Amino acid sequence: MAKRCLVTGKGVQTGNTVSHAKNRKRRRFMPNLQNVSLMSETLGNVIRLRISTRGLRTLEHNGGLDAYLLSTPNSRLTKEAKEIKQRIQNASAQETA
Repeated sequence: MAKRCLVTGKGVQTGNTVSHAKNRKRRRFMPNLQNVSLMSETLGNVIRLRISTRGLRTLEHNGGLDAYLLSTPNSRLTKEAKEIKQRIQNASAQETA
């Protein structure tokens, strides 16, 4: 499983651990990923995602999963997010028809 946020795209960063004596040792900065279950109003079911805490705040700020995906351009979404967005668009088109 990749260590990358589905919403924000945040991933692993690298840097140095610097001791008091200025010795440098390589280390990895991991994103704070959480497994969450979010309700999609359009699809009517729960979608399990692995997103960062910043990504969760972004979703809540934009009015939920459906509103965030529909308002965000495809160029800023990951492949998995684009697939979920397409499912939401198809479901909303079937509701209106």
